Amino acid sequence: MRQNEYENGARFEVDLRGGEAESSGIAIQGGVVQSSRIQEGLPYPLGATWDGLGVNFALFSAHATRVELCLFDESGEHEVERISLPEYTDEVWHGYLPDARPGQLYGYRVHGPYDPQAGHRFNPNKLLIDPYAKQLVGELVWDDALYGYTIGHEEGDLSFDERDSAPFMPRCRVIDPAFTWGRSTEILVPWSDTLIYETHVRGYTMRHPAVPEELRGTFSGLAVPEVIDYLKSLGISSLELMPIHAFADDRHLQENGLHNYWGYNTLAFFVPHPRYMATENISEFKQMVARYHAADIEVLLDVVYNHTAEGNEMGPTLSLRGIDNASYYRLMPDERRHYINDTGTGNTLNLSHPRVLQMVTDSLRYWAQEMRVDGFRFDLATILGREADGFDEGGGFLDACRQDPLLSQCKLIAEPWDCGPGGYQVGKFPPGWAEWNDRFRDDMRAFWRGDEGRLAAFANRLTASADLFDHRGRKAFSSINFITAHDGFTLRDLVSYNDKHNEANGEENRDGHDDNVSWNHGVEGETDDAEIRELRMRQMRNLLATLILSQGTPMLLAGDEFARTQGGNNNAYCQDSEIGWVDWNLSDEGRELLAFTRQLIRLRRHYPILQRGRFMNGKRNESLDIKDVTWLTPAAEEMTVDNWHDADAKAIGVILNGHAQPTGICRLGNDITVLLALNAGDEDCDFVLPAVPGGRAWVRRIDTFDPAAADVSCEIGSEYRVASRSLSLFELQESDDAAA
Repeated sequence: MRQNEYENGARFEVDLRGGEAESSGIAIQGGVVQSSRIQEGLPYPLGATWDGLGVNFALFSAHATRVELCLFDESGEHEVERISLPEYTDEVWHGYLPDARPGQLYGYRVHGPYDPQAGHRFNPNKLLIDPYAKQLVGELVWDDALYGYTIGHEEGDLSFDERDSAPFMPRCRVIDPAFTWGRSTEILVPWSDTLIYETHVRGYTMRHPAVPEELRGTFSGLAVPEVIDYLKSLGISSLELMPIHAFADDRHLQENGLHNYWGYNTLAFFVPHPRYMATENISEFKQMVARYHAADIEVLLDVVYNHTAEGNEMGPTLSLRGIDNASYYRLMPDERRHYINDTGTGNTLNLSHPRVLQMVTDSLRYWAQEMRVDGFRFDLATILGREADGFDEGGGFLDACRQDPLLSQCKLIAEPWDCGPGGYQVGKFPPGWAEWNDRFRDDMRAFWRGDEGRLAAFANRLTASADLFDHRGRKAFSSINFITAHDGFTLRDLVSYNDKHNEANGEENRDGHDDNVSWNHGVEGETDDAEIRELRMRQMRNLLATLILSQGTPMLLAGDEFARTQGGNNNAYCQDSEIGWVDWNLSDEGRELLAFTRQLIRLRRHYPILQRGRFMNGKRNESLDIKDVTWLTPAAEEMTVDNWHDADAKAIGVILNGHAQPTGICRLGNDITVLLALNAGDEDCDFVLPAVPGGRAWVRRIDTFDPAAADVSCEIGSEYRVASRSLSLFELQESDDAAA
C-alpha cells in the first residue's frame, strides 16, 4: 500500500509496507494527489518518442541525481504533473508513459550538485528544454528567474537561485512524425552542377509581393510558387538557409528593441524555429522541402553546433547547462567554473564527449533523414574538429561524418575558422568536405579594386584555389567561392562604401568588420553622379562574372543579383527590419543586373570546362600535347615569372582548354574552349586574341563594359579593346577538322 505525502512542500512517495521509497509521478486533480502510470521505458532513442501507444522519455545526464519530467496542460500555462524518471541506464534517465500522446507539452527539472567550481550547475528550480525536443511552444521571456544563480548577489554565479523559471520558458511538445511525402523524390545534385544561393527564411519573404501577408517570414512563405519559380528561373541548384534551428533572442537586444535576426544562438538542435512556422505542425517544413525538391532545387541548412544560447557562466540556465554542464560544454581545465570560449559567444560545445557527439550527429541525421534536407553548412566548423590539443582533421566529429552512411552522402560545407588558437583552417578539412573560401572573397575584391600585385592570387582563385585544396584527392568543387555572404557588405554596398555604417545596431558602430576590401568609387553611399553609378554597376558585373565563371562552387548572396543594399550595414545580425529584409521593388539598374546574372549562370551551365572537378595546373600534358590552362599577357604571350611579379600589372588573359584531360583517364576532352580577358586597371587595354590549335575564331559572348552588346565574332590574332575595369568572355569557334 502506498500513500503520497508532502514534507516541506516537496512531493515524495512513502511505501507503507516498509519498503524503500520509490520515485513516481504525482498528479494533482481536484485537490487529490494521484500516482501516474509511469513505466521503466528504454534508454534509446533519446528524447520523447511516440510509438503509437505511448511516449518514451529518455535524457542523458552523467552527473544528475534525479530527473523530473514536468507535464503541462494544453495551454502550457499549468504544470499538471511532475514525474521522476524511474530508470537510469548507461547515464540515461528514462521512463515510459502509456497515457501520453502527441501534443503533450513537457520539460525537465534536473537534480544534482550546484558546484560551479567543479563544473556542476544543477538547479531543479529551472525548467529545462529537452535537447532532443522536436518542437517548442511559447516564447522565451527574459527574466532574472531564468538564471541558476541570483543576479546581483555578492557571490555572483556561485549563488543559488530558488525562483521557478517555468513561467518564462517555452515548452517542449511531443510530436507525431508521420508525413506523406507523396511523389517527392530524393534529388542528387552533383557537386559539379552546384550553385548555392544563401538566404534567410524571414528576410527573403517579408517584403515579397507574391507572399500573402500571413505567410511572410515563414517556411510556407518560402514555399509559395512564385518564390520557387523565381529561383528556378535564376538557375541556382541549391538553396542554403541561414539558421532555422530554434534560437533565442539575446536579452540585451530585446531590451534595446532589436532581435537576433540571423539566428546563430541555438536553443534546440532538432526544432524548426517557431517564428518561422505559419502553422503549429512541423510538417510545414517538410512541405517546403518537398516543393523545392519537386523543382529540382536542393535545400541546405546553415547549422550552429559550436555553441548554444546559454552563454558563459553568467548566462541563463535553459537546457544543457542545467542537464549536465560538465559534460556538454568545454570548461577551463584548471577553473571549471569558467568556459572555454573558442566561439567568441561565451561557451563551446564539447564534441569530445561521446554523448555530445551523438547529439550533434543524431540532429544531423534527423534533418537529413526525417526532414530530407540535402546538406549542411557548419558555422565556425573548426570548433567541430577541436580535440583537447586543438584542431584535428581526424577528430571525432569529422571522422563520424566521413564514416556515416547517410551523412557522408550529404553536402558538408565548413566555415573553416573560429576564434580560438589556430582557428584558421582553410584548406585543411578532410576529404569529403567543401569549405567557404574567404581567400577567394578577399583576393577577388582586391583585384577588382585595382590593388597592386594581385595577379598571382587572382589566378589561383579563378582556378579553384589549387594551392589550398589540391591534395588527398579533393576536387575543385571543394572551394566554395563567394564575393559576399550574410556576414559583411552586400554586393551593392561593397562598391558603394569604404566604411561600415552599423549605427542602427546600437553599438556605436563598433561591431562588424573594419577591413572589407571595399571601395566607394569616390562617394560614400548613394549618389546621383551618373559616372560613379555606371562604374559601380560595372564593378558589380565584374565581381558577379568572376564568381560565376571561376572554377569551384559558386555561392551567391540573395539579392546581390539585383543590387540589394543594407545601407552600408555590414553586420545586420540584429536587423529584423527593412535593413535586413530583401527589397523586391527593383530599380531599372536592378533589373538589368538580374538579367546579366541570369546570363552568367546560363553560360556557366553551357561551358562544362568551368564546372570540372579536376584541378587545372597549367602544365603541358605530354601524352596529349595540351595545356589545360594558359595564362597570357595582353600581347597574347605566356606569362613569365617577371610578369607574375609585376606589381603594376592589372590585366591578364586566361585560356581554359576544353580539350584538356577531363578525368583521371588520359584522353582528350570535348568541351568548348573559353578565353577570359580581364582588365582591373584605370586605362583601356588592347588584348591580342590568341591562336589555339584547331581554332578559327573567337566569339565575344560577354563584355561587362557593355552587357547588352550582341555576340561578335573576332579573328584570331586581332586586337580586342577591353575597357578599364571590365571583363570579356570569348568562346572558341573551331575549324571543321578540329570539330570532327
